[in-house]
Amino acid sequence: MAPSPSRTPRAHAAPAGAVELSEFFAPQRTPSTQLPDPEPFLRNITRGVLEVFAGVREVDQLARWLTEDAYRKLMTRANLAARARSARGVPAIRPVHALMSVRHSSPADGVVEAVVIVQGPARTRAVALRLEGMDGRWRTTSLALL
Repeated sequence: MAPSPSRTPRAHAAPAGAVELSEFFAPQRTPSTQLPDPEPFLRNITRGVLEVFAGVREVDQLARWLTEDAYRKLMTRANLAARARSARGVPAIRPVHALMSVRHSSPADGVVEAVVIVQGPARTRAVALRLEGMDGRWRTTSLALL
């Protein structure tokens, strides 16, 4: 009598040469040669982040360009900024910033680390970003407003 299928031990190892399903659907790294110039992206994502902090743009509008970790951190910081505006009774108004400079370097293929200097009406700030090429486009993996 043959054992029933539910009682036969199953092999947990994938066949030789098989790719894990999760690896197939995970974001795929993209080399720098297949990515556009990062500077326009750095300028646009910086403007978007400043608008999120000012309360005139939703974080969801930037979700496509952020990894999950960067998105969550931006969401938390935006909520804190909204609370601060609410406590002071300050309305959300579109920020007026001038992007003074964009400096970036590539520590590895498909990776860009950058600092964007932004001058606002009250002070000058720096936005530090790390971009990685994923699925044929730049995605922000780390973001800090200094």
